[in-house]
Amino acid sequence: MPLNSGTHAVTQEAATRLYLVVGADAAPDRVAALLDAADVGALLVVPTDGAQFDAATLKPLIDAAQQRGVAAILEGDAQLVRTLRADGVHLPAGKDIVERYGEARDILGNRFIVGVDAGRTRHDAMTLGEAGADYIGFGIPAHVEDRETARARRQELIAWWSEIFEVPCVAFDVDALDDATALAAAGADFVALTAPADAPASWIEAATQALSLPEAAA
Repeated sequence: MPLNSGTHAVTQEAATRLYLVVGADAAPDRVAALLDAADVGALLVVPTDGAQFDAATLKPLIDAAQQRGVAAILEGDAQLVRTLRADGVHLPAGKDIVERYGEARDILGNRFIVGVDAGRTRHDAMTLGEAGADYIGFGIPAHVEDRETARARRQELIAWWSEIFEVPCVAFDVDALDDATALAAAGADFVALTAPADAPASWIEAATQALSLPEAAA
């Protein structure tokens, strides 16, 4: 079963799927067009330039995803997820990630998706997986300067996790389609890619095609 709206569940898929990321200011009709153009496992809505979420702006984006059977996930605000009846919350990496996970789960219970970015630590990933996180993410924090080494570390963590654990994993902070292909080959269940504000349908088609070619990266 994919990360579908209405099921509030995340399970591993045979093929890597796209985890589409958009800003809260994205035009709902443009997001809908992207979702119509390709197979998308989930839609993550993130605050724009650090601004707070606006419920009235978020609702059309949530509706666009859910009407297409795509899980609508909001970054960082479990209470708003509950209020707007989105499908789940994504918790960004940070030193207090385990505590934030517990707080989000208390708010949402087990009927909603609570996914986490464990950053670059195996310990936090295992702790959160055992605690019941619906997916474990591995990304590259913005402050990291050696991006090349960080990309190699992310791929190593994805391969490690996918080989040992059943909880789905998501690769975050992916900047290039070549990286997406390599992460799919490493075993990522989902790869998160941020849609440019003016992304045409051809962009998302290329993104999903990159995820379907993991053998090319081997």
